[in-house]
Amino acid sequence: MTVPAGSLLIARDLRKTYGPTTALDGAEFSIHPGEVVAVMGPSGSGKSTLLHCLAGIVMPDSGSITYNGREVTSMSDSERSALRRSEFGFVFQFGQLVPELTCVENVALPLRLSGSSRKAAERTALAWMERLEVDDLRGKRPGEVSGGQGQRVAVARSLVTNPRVVFADEPTGALDSLNGERVMELLTDAARSTNAAVVLVTHEARVAAYSDREIVVRDGRSRDMERVV
Repeated sequence: MTVPAGSLLIARDLRKTYGPTTALDGAEFSIHPGEVVAVMGPSGSGKSTLLHCLAGIVMPDSGSITYNGREVTSMSDSERSALRRSEFGFVFQFGQLVPELTCVENVALPLRLSGSSRKAAERTALAWMERLEVDDLRGKRPGEVSGGQGQRVAVARSLVTNPRVVFADEPTGALDSLNGERVMELLTDAARSTNAAVVLVTHEARVAAYSDREIVVRDGRSRDMERVV
């Protein structure tokens, strides 16, 4: 793989097996600051495993992952946890909001875990909620809002720490097309405004259309696709 100069996150020759099943078989990846890259492929192709390896959640059996000049695979568990807390943001298919907390408390949670006071964290959280058009939900709990609203709250939470990379795993998979389109508009616009890179796992072409570039994963191998404009 030829890695473009200035890449923020780079993976080379990643291999990962789960028992007899090969999830990654030499996958490669790179992304620039401010770039949105869609990782596409059928179910079971290895795209979510690739995302989890890139984020330091799962360690590959072999290969290298470099983030901002640092080798992720040589970090300790605590170092990778600190990285995910401070420089990475996450959006999952079903939001994974904490049901006992209000929406503003959910958005503020990453800041609170990093030591911010409740007042300061919620002030920053409200600013992001306003940007994602859900500030009117501040006092509601996740079970009291719609799926589209909840996913916007989850996007606000992923951005509240001003991460350098946002990992979005099927972020519209549980939404109808209208809500999905709005979530993608808000996510990509907000990320680009802060120069955050977005690793977007999806199997939907309409979602991938919000990206700058597509990588297709099939049978654990990756292929960079040329976009025809």
